[in-house]
Amino acid sequence: MKMNKVLEVLGINKVNDGAATGVKWLKTGGENINSYSPVDGKLIASVTGVNRKTYDKVVEKAQSAFIEWRQWPAPKRGEVVRQIGEALRKFKEPLGTLVSYEMGKSLQEGYGEVQEMIDICDLAVGMSRQIYGLTMHSERPGHRMYEQWHPLGIVGIISAFNFPVAVWSWNSMIAFICGDTCIWKPSEKTPVTGIACQKIIAEVFKANNVPEGVCCLVTGGKDCGEWMSHDTRIPLISATGSTRMGKAIGTVVAARLGRSLLELGGNNAIIITANADLNIALIGSVFGAVGTAGQRCTTTRRLIIHESIYEAFKTKLADAYKQLVIGNPLDEKSHVGPLIDKDAVTNYLNAINEIKKAGGTEIVAGGLLSGKGYESGCYVRPCIYEVQNDWAIVQHETFAPILYIMKYSKPEDAIAMQNNVPQGLSSSIMTLNMREAELFLSAAGSDCGIANVNIGTSGAEIGGAFGGEKETGGGRESGSDSWKAYMRRQTNTINWSESLPLAQGIKFNV
Repeated sequence: MKMNKVLEVLGINKVNDGAATGVKWLKTGGENINSYSPVDGKLIASVTGVNRKTYDKVVEKAQSAFIEWRQWPAPKRGEVVRQIGEALRKFKEPLGTLVSYEMGKSLQEGYGEVQEMIDICDLAVGMSRQIYGLTMHSERPGHRMYEQWHPLGIVGIISAFNFPVAVWSWNSMIAFICGDTCIWKPSEKTPVTGIACQKIIAEVFKANNVPEGVCCLVTGGKDCGEWMSHDTRIPLISATGSTRMGKAIGTVVAARLGRSLLELGGNNAIIITANADLNIALIGSVFGAVGTAGQRCTTTRRLIIHESIYEAFKTKLADAYKQLVIGNPLDEKSHVGPLIDKDAVTNYLNAINEIKKAGGTEIVAGGLLSGKGYESGCYVRPCIYEVQNDWAIVQHETFAPILYIMKYSKPEDAIAMQNNVPQGLSSSIMTLNMREAELFLSAAGSDCGIANVNIGTSGAEIGGAFGGEKETGGGRESGSDSWKAYMRRQTNTINWSESLPLAQGIKFNV
């Protein structure tokens, strides 16, 4: 599907209003945000960001919508989400193509991202009938105790460019079935996909007479994110991005005693043992390192390889990298697309310089690509460097296809190296040895929120809770019981007796 047709099908104009409270779009009054594709450098569309006055209108509408929406039965809210999933199925090809073109990931990854949205809708529909509480035995006769969960209010969602639609849906679809309203600020680097999603979903809400203001959109830069973070009307801020950004948001939200759900940086490692299936290890390592041009929070950044297979596996890696096709992500022959913009390219090049200064050994050379097909200036070579784990540049996450390799001798040493970084998102071990696998998964093993055996660090499924520890932020989204983050817990005690006994046997006679 050609891009002009994609934009037409999705209702995207040359200039788009950047705020909505459902099907109603608001004149925003803010600065224009121009979205250029990293694929070819061309302007996709412009979006007018919100000013403070428009932002406040959106919040007020979300507040008033919550009063009604929280009263809808959860299964009825789930039925609306089911229909959202059906709408996304209808628009999977054009929306996936736009994701690929605006962000720069491969077309298959673009389609896959929309499929993740569909999958989370399916999961949320089931969750809408399983929002459960517990019953407890009271120590007082004639009393019953239980807990229940209530909607929290407005959920503010600040998403990142690398998954411009999927991570928003992880939050919003669960929040919707919980009875919350949502205000989404998509990345200023990928605002057009945000507008496309709003248009698709708003029509479903309109057809079901959902209150205007349940699903809201605001576009803008740093100021808009700061308004949301400081806003006491928004009890939960869910933010995805860098650790630096997350620390700033977490501090502000905590100061007002709000809640924050943070999904931040990763510095993910695969341990490759002497007992690994090297073919599986190679596939997992290469895809994990170069998929989405190294711009996933779950990207494989480090390989910790047993000394007995180190040289052999290093050769396999170098040979595999020679086969990578770097080019237009809309071409299915391409393995690696562009970085998001020229700032990302600068960070990539600076990181390589730092590696070389520290004494890193070049295994596969990096660099900026130029010439036909690379006119946007955002295409770079995936590269591999031999390093030491404790170097400052290795401890830092560079959002680019740079892979660090290092060797180990004992399993305990490998786990210590894996854990010895500030971040704690995803991790993996490649082994056919049960004892090595179980050690890695034990309390003495990986300290990450995600720990895998014989698969790579990327490719999380929506059925499990997603998130990490340490500087990754500690948040959990998507599956399992992550719905609890979007609700408030209430403990209830009912006295059905004919007296009022007090807890702990206290006597109070009047």
